Amino acid sequence: MLSIFENANVVDLIITVSVILGLFLIRFLIKLWLTKRETEEEYPNGIRPAFLSFINWTTGYAILLFVLLYFSNNSWMFSPLFAIGKVEISLFLILIALFIITLANRISKIATSFLMPPVYDRYSLDTGLQFTFNRIFHYTLMVVAVVISLTTVGIDLSALTVFAGVLGVGIGFGMQNIANNFISGLIILFERPIKVGDRVIINDIIGDIEKINMRATIIRTLDNERIIMPNSYFIEEQVVNHSYGDSRLRLVLPIGVAYGSDVELVRSLLLQVAEEEKEKSMYVLETPPPFVNFLGFGDSSLDFQLFIWISSPKAAVETKSSLNFRINRILAENNVEIPFPQRDLHVRSLDEKVIQQLTKR
Repeated sequence: MLSIFENANVVDLIITVSVILGLFLIRFLIKLWLTKRETEEEYPNGIRPAFLSFINWTTGYAILLFVLLYFSNNSWMFSPLFAIGKVEISLFLILIALFIITLANRISKIATSFLMPPVYDRYSLDTGLQFTFNRIFHYTLMVVAVVISLTTVGIDLSALTVFAGVLGVGIGFGMQNIANNFISGLIILFERPIKVGDRVIINDIIGDIEKINMRATIIRTLDNERIIMPNSYFIEEQVVNHSYGDSRLRLVLPIGVAYGSDVELVRSLLLQVAEEEKEKSMYVLETPPPFVNFLGFGDSSLDFQLFIWISSPKAAVETKSSLNFRINRILAENNVEIPFPQRDLHVRSLDEKVIQQLTKR
């Protein structure tokens, strides 16, 4: 490596360092000017962070393009550093390949962040479908970029068949778990048993699908904790998805009242609670209508269930809590007792002969 750069002209190195420092100085001044803008109103809709990101990657590409163009006639730029088979790899080829891959990654981020969202909004696509399209577009673009970069370097893609065979053997022995999760992630993106935004139950834990990566899926719980689940889990195990197909959810609220209570009064009060909650909450549905189920005769209470439908499973906890408050209040106002479990103990006197036998023992 050192021998390659020994022939470089000192003047060229000074110019290169000066240009790089100049570009970084310009970037610093622009960022300094932006930080003086204290109000976000001058840059609505997140333009400030987008502009800062644009400045950062523009600086990097400007430096890379300058090096490629300015030193394109220098022999050390094309001197072989190492060889892959019969192909000699030079610094120029490495920079070209790096430029293609990083540019493809940047184009993917720009397209998925700025160009594709208006299309999604126009056709009213849900969040999960948007995420699926973004992932497919990103993976496709990156694969094309890698193929183009390898071709540019001069590597014959047909020679990669041997490497693919070796990789397949490695996957079969030591990487089958990673490969399984990767393929499961692709199945999830295409088949969509779950999607971003779905509310699921994993091992009795309720959470929302936040992100589907290549190997694992990120789930955000109601406590704002993150669960990282391998993608293969959603293909092989049973998963409860409240948002799959139909986002409506039926809430079941158990209520027990004391024996002797007026059951018709209890039913009307519970339906009144459902009607009050429907007027207050935007999530409670009129169809299917609320229903009171007389479940049966318990040990200490007459057991009822209030069935009520909501439009989104994400409102289940809030709605159920509100309904319980209303039920407790309205039953107390109408003197309907909510019993607590109790047991009756009966003491029976024993015969004298039995007592004597027990005493002898």
